[in-house]
Amino acid sequence: MSAVIGEKVPNFGVSEWVQGAPTNFDQEKDHIVLVEVFQVNCPGCFMHALPEAIEIYNKYKDEGVRVIGIATAFEDFDKNTLDNLKMLAETGEVVGETKSAFQMSGQLQEGNKLPYKIPFPLAIKEF
Repeated sequence: MSAVIGEKVPNFGVSEWVQGAPTNFDQEKDHIVLVEVFQVNCPGCFMHALPEAIEIYNKYKDEGVRVIGIATAFEDFDKNTLDNLKMLAETGEVVGETKSAFQMSGQLQEGNKLPYKIPFPLAIKEF
């Protein structure tokens, strides 16, 4: 699928919204939308991609930029789950390789919690 400037972007599908108000491209037509796709069991997502998405969100949210996080799974189906995404959203707790990477770098807070909160809407796309 390729995009063409001026063409409508098709809406994305999610299985369930976990944090924030449900939205989609057709509801954000006057905004720039960054969709951050990640896995719960992905250290790189949490050490690099999500902090950058949070930085973009914080810097440009008042200028009409929206950030939406969509968790998915293409591996580690026992850890990249709806329950673990809900736990992350509600408590900040991480699991699996993400937890191990943050433990090794000494960045976890209060046991298994991220040193930051994800401030934008989160959903999961299960296949």
